[in-house]
Amino acid sequence: MFHLPRLRSLARQRLAALVGAVLLGLAAVAFARAAEVVQSGFSGLVAAHPLAPLVFTPAIFALAASLTGRFVPEAAGSGIPQVIVASHAPRTRAGGPLVSLRTAAAKFVGTLVMLGSGAAVGREGPTVQISAGIMVAVHRWLRVPVTAGVMIAGGAAGVAAAFNTPVAGVAFAIEELASAFEQKVAGLVMLAVVAAGLVSLGLDGDYVYFGRMTGHLPLPEAIAGALAAGLCGGVAGGLFSRALVGLIVPRPDGLIDRLKRRPVLFALGGGMIVAAAGVGTGGLTWGTGYAATRVLLGGGDVSDWFFPARVLATLVSGACGAPGGIFAPSLAVGAGLGRMLAEPFHDGGGTIVMLGMIGYFAGVVRAPLTAVIIVMEMTANRAMILPLFATALVADQVSAWVQPEKLYHALARGVRVTPTPGRSETASAAQPAPA
Repeated sequence: MFHLPRLRSLARQRLAALVGAVLLGLAAVAFARAAEVVQSGFSGLVAAHPLAPLVFTPAIFALAASLTGRFVPEAAGSGIPQVIVASHAPRTRAGGPLVSLRTAAAKFVGTLVMLGSGAAVGREGPTVQISAGIMVAVHRWLRVPVTAGVMIAGGAAGVAAAFNTPVAGVAFAIEELASAFEQKVAGLVMLAVVAAGLVSLGLDGDYVYFGRMTGHLPLPEAIAGALAAGLCGGVAGGLFSRALVGLIVPRPDGLIDRLKRRPVLFALGGGMIVAAAGVGTGGLTWGTGYAATRVLLGGGDVSDWFFPARVLATLVSGACGAPGGIFAPSLAVGAGLGRMLAEPFHDGGGTIVMLGMIGYFAGVVRAPLTAVIIVMEMTANRAMILPLFATALVADQVSAWVQPEKLYHALARGVRVTPTPGRSETASAAQPAPA
């Protein structure tokens, strides 16, 4: 027997999820296109004035960090830790700044500003926070209760729309955003991912993020490559994660803590490092690293400085206190690692580069399932799925020895929670989710 009020409530929940997913899908597409425009503009500036970034980049770093810290501190960094924190107390934080439209707008603009300055940041992590903010806003407008599942669904749909990788969006929700992935949440996540994915598909077509790859390796080389990429990626990714946590959540009264008491000068210094790295390497460190990654996956080559220079630029850009994510930059760093590992294998098809991407990315974020699916969907290469899984599992375990706490959950400890008027908060700093 049907219960009419319950059916109405369920219909309103599904409507809110669909409307939110469509809107965040549109926002993700607009974000991607705007990012291409600003990065193209920065490339034009560098082509016309090669030394301009030595002044321009540090100034933008300092300005972005200053404005973010003063007006919208919740928009700093990746955005994924903020969604994790908000999802742990959805009733009290749904109306707060962590997932508000104001913060989402600041994240949108701030990330574009950083990309336009040459910072080694990505838009995918910020898309997660922006999408969660949109999903929460739609639910509040339609007077539908905001649960952790709503925020998780918004963030997962953001990943799916940002990379055109729907399965990776679901995997990301399981591994990173949800500490307990209940069946009710699973349905909401898949509904949001499908709706947002259809919007992206309708506007941008059925594209593959890095282009289609068909390369594969013989079994002995696949095993050796997976072990090498897993070990090296796990160590390098774990060290990067440990360093980033140390810079963003420093020890009280330590050197980094004292330096960060002057955030504008800290960001200015970071901008100088990024500018010097970019100018010194002929532009290898600017932006997301998408172009160089695609070249490497296609069997092309880049400078030996690509890997270390991008590690430095990504680390500094991520720690400066301005908006920007590390998803795409980490994939680029991993491609550089794979390029270094490929030489002994005489691999000209980019397959070892793929393993390097998986190894480093899994080492950084400690989400092996997401790492495998996201790279597989971005390259449309299913022939490498078993070596990819092996690499990710090895990298995840090795990284856990280097940095036991998962990156985004460790960064969540540094997220400042501003109490919402009329609501109670039990803590001023978030606690990490169970890994």
